[in-house]
Amino acid sequence: MIDVEDLLSLVKNYNPKTNEALIRGAYFYAKEMHEGQYRRSGEPYFTHPVEVAAILTDQRLDDATIITALLHDTIEDTKGTYTEVAKMFGADVAELVDGVTKLTNLELSSRHTKQAENFRKLFMAMSKDLRVILVKLADRLHNMRTIKHMKPEKQLQKARETMDIFAPLAGRMGMQSMRDELEDLSFSVVNPDARLSIMRRFVSLQKESGNVIPKITEDIEHELEKHGVSGNVFGRAKKPFSIWRKMQEKEMAFSRLSDIYGFRVITETEDDCYRVLGAIHQRWKSVPGRFKDYISQPKSNGYRSIHTTVSGRDGKRVEVQIRTKQMHEVAEAGVAAHWSYKDGVRAENPFAVDPAKWLSSLTERFEMGEDHDEFLEHVKLEMYSDQVFCFSPKGDVIKLPKGATPLDFAYAIHTRIGHSCVGAKVDGLRVPLWTRLKNGQSIEIITADGQAPQATWIDIVKTGRAKAAIRRWLREEDRGRYIRLGQELARVAFEQVGKKATEKALGTAAKIVNLDNADEVLARIGSTELSARNVVAALYPELVAKTYDAEIEGPEVVGLPAGADLNRAQCCQPVPGERIVGIPYKGRGPILHAIDCPALADLDAMADNWIDVHWTEGRHAAVHNVTINVTLSNDKGVLGRICTLIGEQNANISDMDFVDRKQDFFRLLIDVEVRDAEHLHAVMMAVEADNDVATLERARNLDRRP
Repeated sequence: MIDVEDLLSLVKNYNPKTNEALIRGAYFYAKEMHEGQYRRSGEPYFTHPVEVAAILTDQRLDDATIITALLHDTIEDTKGTYTEVAKMFGADVAELVDGVTKLTNLELSSRHTKQAENFRKLFMAMSKDLRVILVKLADRLHNMRTIKHMKPEKQLQKARETMDIFAPLAGRMGMQSMRDELEDLSFSVVNPDARLSIMRRFVSLQKESGNVIPKITEDIEHELEKHGVSGNVFGRAKKPFSIWRKMQEKEMAFSRLSDIYGFRVITETEDDCYRVLGAIHQRWKSVPGRFKDYISQPKSNGYRSIHTTVSGRDGKRVEVQIRTKQMHEVAEAGVAAHWSYKDGVRAENPFAVDPAKWLSSLTERFEMGEDHDEFLEHVKLEMYSDQVFCFSPKGDVIKLPKGATPLDFAYAIHTRIGHSCVGAKVDGLRVPLWTRLKNGQSIEIITADGQAPQATWIDIVKTGRAKAAIRRWLREEDRGRYIRLGQELARVAFEQVGKKATEKALGTAAKIVNLDNADEVLARIGSTELSARNVVAALYPELVAKTYDAEIEGPEVVGLPAGADLNRAQCCQPVPGERIVGIPYKGRGPILHAIDCPALADLDAMADNWIDVHWTEGRHAAVHNVTINVTLSNDKGVLGRICTLIGEQNANISDMDFVDRKQDFFRLLIDVEVRDAEHLHAVMMAVEADNDVATLERARNLDRRP
């Protein structure tokens, strides 16, 4: 355990004028209050607040925050009181400790609606003094570092809560290093197999090519010296979760990810940043579409840096970030850079942004939200999103989250423009409405009288503003139809647990999920904004837990016409868990396509006839055929081992087709029957982890479309 002198030494390293007596007093007061308390690891409980305080010294925070970290559990878990803390350490510290206590008491991982309500409270509490959330984030980081001592079910709950709320919150506040560690610690609990497989591939890659980081670092340093530019170069392998997230977003196998190494060049001046960029681009070819200048166009949390990706040594893609020392401080510490001390005084960093302004605008914006669920969705979108900047025909800059579409752009201008949108031009060329926008593009929205939002737009748009506007219109326009559809969905869901969807039951459910009445519940179910299963779970949680452990019965897809067969498009082979749309074909029933299927681009003209469908919630049978494209070493026993790996994941191989056989490698298509997208991912990760697998991807062949 860190003793008081070591802790004081950590503080004095950046704040020689610290109030040693006050920190010393807080240390021994907290130690006395927690006397006799122990953590699940068997260690004295006091080790936890001391470690939290030590984490915050890395951010060079003020005395009040360090003392709050030492005392953050005293009011809640000991005989210590608010009055006593205020008397001994001042009203400022007492308010901070009380704020952390209130945040701790919010059950953020409870049922979805309650989670949304608590998320709103969390933001309101943060807006009073942001040092409260700094302590809470450090508290969560230390708890995640020691999570292995908790019960397995508690580990999973805390890890998911961290991944959903605390990690993106740290990232949105600019505390990138803390976000990276929180995500990776959570990843090791939520999906240990995936993390292990990525680590194995790293080890395998290093055996094959050696540790390339020192070599590439030396290459960059040589170029800087040749051009007379001063800068410190640092290289690292990206975190397993960062790699896994990129694999998910791009649907790529590990072997196809090229930029798994990241390098930073830290300079003295902003001019040097651009000189470094020039030196790097003169030496190596830049990768198109992978350049971002956050110095001239900073992120809203103050982040400034130049990002570029180049084809470096041996053709490997290398991401390079270029920034000054002051920019780097903000990039690493985020909000803490606003509070940090240096030589006993508040450090003046010109790039540090007061995050209270962001919190204030966020809470003000979502105070107008219709319900807690929409608030939660908007907050998560706001926190997770990177940003792109696009231009209107008049030259106005519109800021949107990464992944936004022309529809988001239309709604960002005005709700009326969004509702009447029939098409869009990007840089003068007509594009589909689901096109993902990029930085610097000029967007022109085409409107028409009589146009109205379509249900499929919900899956196209990215921003909370657009989703909310579309849902409001659909609710008002189709309320009667949604109520009738909701009645049928509710009837089926209630019957699955042996109950009836009576007016009284639905009225009780409405109170639980914070809606006005039973009709509103049915309307939300019918518009797919509220799951019928979640409504049943709110009333009968134990019955739902027993029922949904078994495979679902009845129709697998909701929304198909009566009597229609379930036909999956072979071009995209959608599985439960993926968003889908029904496409009617002449002389045949509707065919289910994944919402991102490239074949839909050719069917845009018949978009008015598309059918809004979704998979029934629950455990599906492992009967959904998916084709994976695998390249294997042509050695004895390899194919048998791959088949065994697939079988160990409780997946059945229904067919194999060798499409390319060479002396050293062969490529084959394997048809695997899986339950859902999560099951498919588990199968692919298990196969990908094998050292004799060169490439692996999900095969989607447009020639096989219906």
